[in-house]
Amino acid sequence: MEFKHIPVLLEETIDKLNIKKDGIYLDCTLGLGGHSKKILQNLDNGLIIAIDQDKEAINAAKENLKEYEGKVIFVNDNYSNIENILDNLGIDRIDGAIMDIGVSSYQIDNSKRGFSYMKDDILDMRMDQTSSLTAFDVVNTYSKEELQEIFSKYGEEHKSKTIANEIVNYRNEKEIKTTFELRDIIRKVSNSNQIHPEKRVFQAIRIEVNDELNVLENTIEKIVNRLNKGGRLCIISFHSLEDRIVKDKFKELSKDCICPPDFPVCVCNHHRSIKILTKKPITASNEELKKNIRSHSAKLRVAERI
Repeated sequence: MEFKHIPVLLEETIDKLNIKKDGIYLDCTLGLGGHSKKILQNLDNGLIIAIDQDKEAINAAKENLKEYEGKVIFVNDNYSNIENILDNLGIDRIDGAIMDIGVSSYQIDNSKRGFSYMKDDILDMRMDQTSSLTAFDVVNTYSKEELQEIFSKYGEEHKSKTIANEIVNYRNEKEIKTTFELRDIIRKVSNSNQIHPEKRVFQAIRIEVNDELNVLENTIEKIVNRLNKGGRLCIISFHSLEDRIVKDKFKELSKDCICPPDFPVCVCNHHRSIKILTKKPITASNEELKKNIRSHSAKLRVAERI
């Protein structure tokens, strides 16, 4: 299958990354390599460590970046393992990193992965195809209470209880195997005025399957700790839950003290490690919005190691 991909907030990200010609950079979410390619165009003797947990993405990116052989190290792994990845490569510090969070366009477009409610596919949604937990498992084995919590927490779905109840009632008769089966169940009990009432639930299941939010929150500080002074971390998020995590983590890392406000003296021994370069997130220009529908919800936040 041929994948088409337009990198989101490309120029803005490259500008904020402040690339050094001989620097070492980290692309935590390689995808098809759009951001990495632009970074490579700005390097002389530099290097990119390109990470993706999706083997298909690695293979496609290798083809797209073949002219830069020798300047890219491809790693098929989850970016949460960044410390081990860098240690295994003998790299202590990096000069910058980019994280383009969430599901990529080629995963959505690939009709065999079950990410999209626009195509009738098996319920899968795994970014890492070697992982054991699938969307099928979540939908068919989680309790009503667990489903309700996921839909509410990860999808911010107001009808989470009703939808969870409907799913359990349906699966008592037969397994829910495909995206369209799940979509139709959700539509049955959702607001008919919504264009895609299933969107929030699909998002919630995908986040649960890939543990996306916990991985994001736990990895930001790991990357900051490996940045050289002046090195920058650029994070692109696509929904409010992700953006809130990035915003809050950046805020925490930019403070010298994170003790509760009612503490008379500091006991946390926390030291500021970054300065935030984006008081408000950077969003897509009007020109990009016209060209790339997936840029509409994108937000870029940037921090610099001090």
